[in-house]
Amino acid sequence: MTRWCWGWLGLLAGLHLGAAELVVDLTTETVGALPSGWRSAVAGEGPPGEWQIRLDHPTEAAPPAAPGAASGVRQPVIAQVSTDATDERYPLLIYERESFGDFVLRLRFKTVAGTREQMAGVAFRLQDERNFYVVRASALGNTFRFYRVFEGRRDAPIGPSWTVTPGVWHELVVEARGNKFRFRLDGQEPIPELTDNTFRTGKLALWTKSDSVTYFTDLRITYTPQVPPVQQLVNELMQRNPRLLGVRVYARTARRPELHVVAASDPADVGRPGGEVERAVVETLTPYAGRAGRRLVATLPLRDVNGEAVAAVRFELRASPGQNEADAVARARPLLQQMQARFQTPEELIE
Repeated sequence: MTRWCWGWLGLLAGLHLGAAELVVDLTTETVGALPSGWRSAVAGEGPPGEWQIRLDHPTEAAPPAAPGAASGVRQPVIAQVSTDATDERYPLLIYERESFGDFVLRLRFKTVAGTREQMAGVAFRLQDERNFYVVRASALGNTFRFYRVFEGRRDAPIGPSWTVTPGVWHELVVEARGNKFRFRLDGQEPIPELTDNTFRTGKLALWTKSDSVTYFTDLRITYTPQVPPVQQLVNELMQRNPRLLGVRVYARTARRPELHVVAASDPADVGRPGGEVERAVVETLTPYAGRAGRRLVATLPLRDVNGEAVAAVRFELRASPGQNEADAVARARPLLQQMQARFQTPEELIE
């Protein structure tokens, strides 16, 4: 299970106020099973990894109850336990529930076994198994490296020789802010700040190589939530047009095929089902106009490059003396055109 914490978090390296925090809570996961919300994959050659929840000694063990006694307390960890020794094999465990642009990821890892390799890493801004960044530590090679994978090809690694002790827990911090990246290992920064413009957003994944048996735990991500393109459009319209009192965009999505609010000036409206007016506007391509108290209301079809309606947009406008419903449609059309000029396909707007 993943525990979500939202709030004003201030003082997060490189992130703005209003950032979100995601804490990966493994205590309710089933030992021996794949953690929920994650997908096993592989980059390079060979079979995917075998990822599962295991129990292991805490990252910071408490003092034993008596001299020479070992603590029996264990905590859940995410483990990659496959020992397939294919050389160019990079097991990935991809977090599927969120994509990340700017973020700070903190975790602990321990390399447990491996004859060919003993590595632990993080793939980030992952587009697919052929396109991502990775930072990784090697306990056998005693190196700390960063590189980019683009269209399945790996760039030359960047990073120094660095002691990575096997069988003990290490802390890894990955920070991505715009096109700049920073990495810390056990409180030190082996690689100077790097810059790359290839990937601006993407998934996060745990990463290993070849026959590395590696444990991960204490995952915590602070990040700037991404605003969908359609919501960005709504926000911009509201900022630029002081006489615009409200906007709702009704559309269908792959996850929810009935017409519903996908973006709105009032966040509480998102998710509300569409009504007869919105359905008629989409199906007939006919604008609707009316009044709501002292407000004029105009609902217009939003069309893609082929002229097909992909959404209904409801505009609420401050009424001027003598204006009627026809004036509402005339005033709303330029606003709608600003939205239509920003996308070519439904996916660019809605997804």
